[in-house]
Amino acid sequence: MAKDKPGIPKGTRDFDPTEIARRELIFSTIRKVYNAHGYMPIETPAMENLSTLLGKYGEEGDRLIFRILNSGDFASKTNSDDWKNKNSASLSAQLSEKALRYDLTVPFARYVVQHQHKITFPFKRYQIQPVWRADRPQKGRYREFFQCDADVIGSHSLVNEAELINIIGEVFSALNIRVVVKVNNRKILAGLAEHIGYGDQLTAITTAIDKLDKIGMDNVEKELIEKGLSNEAVALLRPVLSLEGSDGEKLDKLSHILSDSRTGMKGLEEMREVFDIVSVSPPACKVELDLTLARGLNYYTGAIIEVKAMDVAIGSICGGGRYDDLTGIFGLPDVSGVGISFGADRIYDVMYALDLFGPKIGTFTQLLAINFGPKGRDYCLPLLNRLRERGISCEFYPDQVKLKKQMQYADRNQIPFVLMAGEEEILQGVYTLKNMITGTQSILEADQIADAITKVE
Repeated sequence: MAKDKPGIPKGTRDFDPTEIARRELIFSTIRKVYNAHGYMPIETPAMENLSTLLGKYGEEGDRLIFRILNSGDFASKTNSDDWKNKNSASLSAQLSEKALRYDLTVPFARYVVQHQHKITFPFKRYQIQPVWRADRPQKGRYREFFQCDADVIGSHSLVNEAELINIIGEVFSALNIRVVVKVNNRKILAGLAEHIGYGDQLTAITTAIDKLDKIGMDNVEKELIEKGLSNEAVALLRPVLSLEGSDGEKLDKLSHILSDSRTGMKGLEEMREVFDIVSVSPPACKVELDLTLARGLNYYTGAIIEVKAMDVAIGSICGGGRYDDLTGIFGLPDVSGVGISFGADRIYDVMYALDLFGPKIGTFTQLLAINFGPKGRDYCLPLLNRLRERGISCEFYPDQVKLKKQMQYADRNQIPFVLMAGEEEILQGVYTLKNMITGTQSILEADQIADAITKVE
């Protein structure tokens, strides 16, 4: 009987050495910018208590949380009637007390509350770790992926929003990706909900608006009507979401539309201040007000941010916003925070599509010493140790096989230099260094080899 081929779950991936090197370029670039702005690293567990995660992402988000079965005889403590009635919602709560983290923001809020007595506020943290979502896999959307978060918690200042926008510009400038940073404010959206007479339906409205790019205005309006909004209310919303002009002109027009909404006017005030601060130190990217930007996560209360690549059709590659009430859910009220998250996997896809990874990415060994036998081995190994001390990565081919096979190994692993020491070289106290890219060979003494390699590098 034939065995099934091994595989991995849909929405997950294996990464080969070259892919790892490319991803590390992204991570190290983000990490470097975070460090330059004074953010400090933390890590949290891959799994959290399910109660920590539920209710923080909206109804749709809760459905995408990967639950973990309780250990041991997990079914013994469940209600038998729930099994008979196939009550999956109730059974899920009884079978799973833990879950894989959905994002890094909610675990961060839990971390802040749990460790509040040893944190100095405002606390600037970054976190680069994987998250999991039971989403439908598709291009640019995975079930396991990395997020690269930066948050400032314990400060209401809008200077933080402006700094995060600058961080976005610095990261994507360093990666040579042209982006546009779209910004909005949940208070403005709350004001719009009040304007159309459905102030109590903010979540339903923002969830629908957040799908505008994917399903179009007509389908958004259809969804809003299905959720109970009147045709008149939806008709009032369309021209607002379609406002044209400069950012200042849009804000001015909104000032008239939202004049009766205290919340909406507060959002406009905050948005103007962010633009004012950004203008003092302009980021290395385009920034624009986008009134259709909603971001469906329930915990956002102020500014919301989303970043789009300008040269590749793909979803958001970075996003974030302000959350004033998140830690209050865990017992620490009145601690405001704001943060962003870079989607490393989508950034990778953008860089791959634009051929932005340099030719040297994926080159791990700079020099391979050919194995001609025990004498050559003993002659080369001490030199390799000295080269490593100079920062040159090198290896000795372990098996004494045909020269052709060893050269193929160097070629397939993109090793740029090959070191050869046969009987003649050993007698003369020299080495033959071959440049695998140009094909040129040089006879060199031991103390000349490091300089020959670094000069080309």
